[in-house]
This record gives sequence, C-alpha cells and structure tokens, in this order.
Amino acid sequence: MIIVNDLKPGSNFEYEGNIYQVLNLALNKTAMRQMIVKIKVKNVRTGVINEMSFTGGDKVELAHVDKKVMQYLYDDGTSLVFMDNETYEQIEISKDRLTWEMQFMKPNDNVTVSMYESEVLGVILPDKVTLQITECEQAVKGDTATSAQKNAVLETGLSIKVPLFIQNGEMVVISTADGKYNGRA
Repeated sequence: MIIVNDLKPGSNFEYEGNIYQVLNLALNKTAMRQMIVKIKVKNVRTGVINEMSFTGGDKVELAHVDKKVMQYLYDDGTSLVFMDNETYEQIEISKDRLTWEMQFMKPNDNVTVSMYESEVLGVILPDKVTLQITECEQAVKGDTATSAQKNAVLETGLSIKVPLFIQNGEMVVISTADGKYNGRA
C-alpha cells in the first residue's frame, strides 16, 4: 500500500479493480481543511483518461507493471503475434486492442509489451518510428509559396500529410503520439 500523497507521474496503482497510471498530480491544502489530492490518471487496460480525487492519507495498492521488449512477428488475421527475444515464447494480442499501434509496426520490429501479473496490457511504441512511403502524390510546380503539403501512404497503410519535396520510396520519421510527419530519415 502507498499513500496517495507519495504517488508520482508515471507510477502505477490499483484502485477498485482497475490499474491506473498517474499522468499528473496536484496537492491542495488549505488551513481549515484536509489535503485534497487530485490525480489525472490513465486506465492502463482501456486507455481512458480520468481525474480522481482523494483526501490526504488515503492509501492505494501499488501495481508493478512489467515491460518486456518483444519482436512483432506477424498478423494472423484476428491478432498480432509477438515473440520474447530471450525465451522465444510467443504471445498473441487481439487486433482490436492495438488499432492505433498497428499503424506504426511492421514485421520484425522490436516493441515494448506491458504486462501486469501475466495479463498483457498493450504495446508501448517508441516516440518516433521510421517508415517508407509507398504511395505519394506528385507536387504541383510553383505551389511552394506556403508550407504546402500532399497526401502520402506509408508501408503500414497509414495515410499522412508530407511536404511537397518528399518523393515516393523515401524513408520518413513519424511521431507515434499523433501520427504526423516529423522529418526525413
């Protein structure tokens, strides 16, 4: 058990059967009242972000979320298959739980899989990934007065906007937080 006052951003705790990750913490203490602890949390299982309030001194159960580097092997139609790089053990994660992450992963990529007591919670992507452009519109000559952009499709099927100078077949860096172009590789 840990007192809510001692929680820090990034720490995980269990409360009412759910596992939460602390995103932000605010302590409010006035002279006439008990301390109020407001915590902005993310439900690790569902990804929903909430705000919770506790009184100072309340206790929650600390949750130890394990992170393991695994290799993404293939898509079997209903789930994605990952392999532990040390034990060669394979696990499957349902595709509907990884709809966002699938847009940034290609076979043989190493990703971090988070687990809690042998329950697979999800995949943690790196901040940026490098992917190849498979389809790209042609730039219109003379259309460079502003920061004009054109549509492009990446090797994973993700559609993004890129600057006009990017050509078909180039490697580009994509931010996994918002799925936007970040630069050339």
